[in-house]
Amino acid sequence: MKVFSLSGALRNDLGKKATKAIRKESIVPAIIYGNDEKKALHISVKAADVRKLVYTPEIFLVDLNVEGVAYKAILKDLQFHPVSDDLLHIDFLQVFEAKPIVMEVPVVLDGLAEGVKAGGKLSLDIRKLKVKALYDAVPEKLHVDVSALGLGKSIQVGELHFEGLELLNAKNAVVCRVQLTRAARGAAAKAK
Repeated sequence: MKVFSLSGALRNDLGKKATKAIRKESIVPAIIYGNDEKKALHISVKAADVRKLVYTPEIFLVDLNVEGVAYKAILKDLQFHPVSDDLLHIDFLQVFEAKPIVMEVPVVLDGLAEGVKAGGKLSLDIRKLKVKALYDAVPEKLHVDVSALGLGKSIQVGELHFEGLELLNAKNAVVCRVQLTRAARGAAAKAK
């Protein structure tokens, strides 16, 4: 997993008025859950610093430096303004070497499917899979080989296995499929 370095400051004023004031200065309120003291840590980070972390399909391990104290965390939740789409709040989850985490990992399809060669169309139905694993075992992307996938066939979550990862999506959820196109149906009808 890629590492993203970020620095933040502790927040003492947690009220609505104080939060509104820091947002006007392009500072985003944030919170770190799961830290050693068993309570959440309220922090603030600059909006410009988190832009490359938030607006990307990739996943990162975040090295948070909060006034000299280092935390390893992952992005857990983001809240956006419903109209302006401005980033309002970030939730981080602190990670530990011995404690498994749950996060979504992007899916990448590898190979040229047999069904595509026969005139079908390959579609990716689930772009991210929810996995449970130790944070250092989580890959940047989950690669799914589709080269043996025939026309009208699909790959479900239950058919996939990745070393050291537990997939939490429904076993019968379709990850990808090769759909019959009109041209493929016409070719099949002519062959009969």
